[in-house]
Amino acid sequence: MAIEPLGMDALLAKLNAAREAVTRMPTAAMPGGKLPGVAGAAASAPVDFAALLKSSIASVDGAHAQATGLAERFQMGDPNVGLEDTMVALSKANLSFQQMVQVRNRLVAAYHDIMNLQI
Repeated sequence: MAIEPLGMDALLAKLNAAREAVTRMPTAAMPGGKLPGVAGAAASAPVDFAALLKSSIASVDGAHAQATGLAERFQMGDPNVGLEDTMVALSKANLSFQQMVQVRNRLVAAYHDIMNLQI
């Protein structure tokens, strides 16, 4: 079987066909009953990747700021802040940051893969 070279137009047509198939798919057929990354939005609404990425970074920053604030309050001797709460907040912030780093690594790897494609 010979490998058929794909032109950019054919590749773009296949990507558009896949996008149309996903948008026409009923939300009940998708895992969780909704589009990935869309919380409560209609299935036909496009997903804005930049906004999704920005909100994810903001949530990681918020978790870090909350954990730092709890740690400072605990160090100052605030009786309303316990060691357990502080450690859990710090662990959550660390995990969310590590997840963000892994997403960044995958995005960079995908970018390199796309840039190394032979046309």
